Amino acid sequence: MISVEKIGGTSMSRFDEVLRNIMLRDPSRVYGRVYVVSAYAGVTNQLLEHKKTGEPGVYARFANGGDYTSAIEALTGKLKAINAGLAPLGLDLARADGFIEKRMKELRALLDSMRHVLASGYVRRDSVLLAAREMLAAVGEAHSAFNSVELLRAKDVEASLMDLSGFDDDDPLTIDERIHKCFTGVDVTRQVVVVTGYTKGVEGIMREFDRGYSEVTFSKVAVELKADEAVIHKEYHLSSADPELVGAQNTVVVGMTNYDVADQLADVGMEAIHPKAAKPMELAGIAIRLKNTFEPEHPGTLITKDYVGSQARIEVIAGSPKVSAVEIHDPSMVGTVGFDLGVMEIFQRHGISYILKATNANSITHVVWEKSISSAFLEELENQYQKVTVVPSAIVCVIGSNIAFPGVLARATQALAENGINVNAFSQSLRQTNMQFVIDRKDYKQAVIALNRALCLNPPTQAVA
Repeated sequence: MISVEKIGGTSMSRFDEVLRNIMLRDPSRVYGRVYVVSAYAGVTNQLLEHKKTGEPGVYARFANGGDYTSAIEALTGKLKAINAGLAPLGLDLARADGFIEKRMKELRALLDSMRHVLASGYVRRDSVLLAAREMLAAVGEAHSAFNSVELLRAKDVEASLMDLSGFDDDDPLTIDERIHKCFTGVDVTRQVVVVTGYTKGVEGIMREFDRGYSEVTFSKVAVELKADEAVIHKEYHLSSADPELVGAQNTVVVGMTNYDVADQLADVGMEAIHPKAAKPMELAGIAIRLKNTFEPEHPGTLITKDYVGSQARIEVIAGSPKVSAVEIHDPSMVGTVGFDLGVMEIFQRHGISYILKATNANSITHVVWEKSISSAFLEELENQYQKVTVVPSAIVCVIGSNIAFPGVLARATQALAENGINVNAFSQSLRQTNMQFVIDRKDYKQAVIALNRALCLNPPTQAVA
């Protein structure tokens, strides 16, 4: 049996538990496992920029013409401190520090060269910056993968490093070609293979996936090896609601679901797995298991292509308070064939995708990510249509593989009403895997708590009158 397993950054930062709970837990299942590892927690933020706050890392300083040298020095110190923390597990600090010092020195030299190239004005700035971003991102995973192999070898495990970052490789390979080339002739049943979450390719893995690149590598490796199962190890379970909002004691582990539900979650920013990483595995018939690193006895949640719950139930309450409702009102809309085609052409020109769409005779409401709205986008809409209204909002979704039963919508709206929450817009397709409620932003947390309590902790067992 071959399994390909991705280990997230928070888990990697507690590597003693990764060894105990995952890699060495079952002596009969040490080999035949391929691990795709993320950088240690916080490292990619320092290499690029902070994912949530936007605080500049090495890349942001380089791109803005700032002092990236001191940022590299500070990061090198942090990476060596991480190494020191792993010494009690058996990490050879001379080898580990030597590896990262060499890589960071080479990285700085390349960035210096790129800076001079940019100053010449002879090359496209965006192309050079993308190359710098790719190169920087690769460092975090190379560091964690190298250390993982060293620590496994210290435990007398036959382990090898699969460095897909291509740092010293000039071959102009695509991502798929590099993965295929590197795994050709490798017998993964007789060793542990640790793979960098970043893969170098001529198309640029970050151009399309940006910070989701490690899941793309994970997916492509699983498909290349025809894995029997793909496993994602995270610091939490896929649960009925965000434990930070409702409290961990008020959640239910999903257990079983399908790829459709995973897509619905990703659409509102709660990614069980990046949808473009999930699709190749879905087409290849590879199931994904989401496990909590720190609860090794728990089977986690299995995502398959065809699963539909035998009993109707709500699996997840998810959403986001970081959206806006964009409503277009125009009396000429009623009866006009293809009216919304013009709206979609404007959305396409500005690179905006919508999460929800609701219409009536003369109005169309789209819910989009707030950060995607620009003044140019709104100006074009306002020039074309009679009235355009933008309302900062939240979206909360009731999701499941089998929620098509009478009364569930009534139960959901009742739970919201009992908490004084008004529904400003609503959408559900005939497939009935996702009921989407647009509400005031201030009500988001309470809406998630109320829906989780009413539909997941106290699930309806019969039609609601």
